[in-house]
Amino acid sequence: MTELADIGVTGLAVMGANLARNAARKGFRVALNNRSNEKTETLLAEHGQEGSFIGSSTIAEFVASLAKPRVVLIMVKAGKPVDIVIDELLEHMEPEDIIVDGGNSLFEDTRRREKTVSDRGLHFVGMGVSGGEEGALEGPSMMPGGTRQAWDRIAPIFTKMAVSVDGLPCCALMGPDGAGHYVKMVHNGIEYADMQLITEAYDLLRTVYGRSAAEIGEIFAGWKTGDLDSYLIEITAAVLAKQDPQGKGALVDMIRDEAEQKGTGRWTAQSALELGVPITAITEAVFARALSGRPEQRRAAEATLGGMRGGTLEAGQAEIDKIRDALYASKIVAYAQGFEQLTVASKQYNWDLDLGLIATIWRGGCIIRASFLDRIREGYASHPDAQSLLLQEYFSAAVLKAEQAWRDVVVVAVQHGVAVPAFASSLAYYDGLRRTRGPANLLQGLRDYFGAHTYRRTDQEGSFHIRWSQDGTEVKS
Repeated sequence: MTELADIGVTGLAVMGANLARNAARKGFRVALNNRSNEKTETLLAEHGQEGSFIGSSTIAEFVASLAKPRVVLIMVKAGKPVDIVIDELLEHMEPEDIIVDGGNSLFEDTRRREKTVSDRGLHFVGMGVSGGEEGALEGPSMMPGGTRQAWDRIAPIFTKMAVSVDGLPCCALMGPDGAGHYVKMVHNGIEYADMQLITEAYDLLRTVYGRSAAEIGEIFAGWKTGDLDSYLIEITAAVLAKQDPQGKGALVDMIRDEAEQKGTGRWTAQSALELGVPITAITEAVFARALSGRPEQRRAAEATLGGMRGGTLEAGQAEIDKIRDALYASKIVAYAQGFEQLTVASKQYNWDLDLGLIATIWRGGCIIRASFLDRIREGYASHPDAQSLLLQEYFSAAVLKAEQAWRDVVVVAVQHGVAVPAFASSLAYYDGLRRTRGPANLLQGLRDYFGAHTYRRTDQEGSFHIRWSQDGTEVKS
């Protein structure tokens, strides 16, 4: 009798195929399925020697090849395709079986699917997977959300597949229903901000200071050894150093400045708006990508309105250091905003997210892995109820130290007409956050004037309204 598989993977594009290979390399027997059988056959032909696989051409054969309670990992495009596969699986799976969605699904879809599947007596796990195709094969960071019962069943598989840092696997149960996909969504939002900040630093060095791509690559390589040490800084140096295969200089200079997006950054911003959380860096990063996607409009505007103001400046070490400091301070703000969003969402959806644990599993495998995640983990270990990362000693000291450089960099950008929306909005958030009293008093007065929305006084409790168009007297609401 053929030995049954420990886990099945359906959807064998790059991520699905690499996760299947990862599981097989770690000693698990893996069942394979894909809507097009060609991908299954290709994986078996090219990588069948890496471990124990069972190929199948139909969902029925696929499910039948799995040991009970069955574990199926879905790796198909987010949206309707996930629902289609779930419906197909439910025709053949049984109570106590487990369906895991490893794609970038919207957390609200995951919550809906979890209810549908659990009503049938099965378990559903929405699991964010970060690390790209290399991470999927070598060891990603994984963020599952579901029941404790389901997690206990699948943990021996997925914690072994995940990368480990300091002996700890970068995979842990985030919370129930959509918690895992929400954490992954915010991870991607922070990733958007991080990359936007990097491109703004690059733009300043290239446009204002006239440095070549290769020179900027060397600068980023140097930053890799300091506080900015991260995967994104590392690959930025590599991308900037890459020469065009067609012999036309730096590859980055030949790439169109039109950034695409798959939606997770936009979802993060939309959710933050609904929750009332100010995530300025992430939202500006989403808007920057949207603006980059309007090349014809930008060309017309440059012709009509003119481009960059003034000539290039000389970039000595002092100027380079200022950009580094501004990048680091803005990065701290982006992470602080992301973790605040997780805090608010955790309360809203009753997830009881462990922010220190999230920082722990983001230290390896994922795209935003960075040395300073250890600082975040330590911060939440000592102050689990901290209102903001910016109020923790290490991070408050870091932004205070970088503050003047941060301001100088934004001023230079503004003077030269170079857009730095993530740098500038992060600084504005920082300035707004540290003011006990801002200008919203006038805003509320205006709202009361045109809409009778009332206001609250500084010296009394309760809400008040001025009879603006009547006798101008104040009344208590």
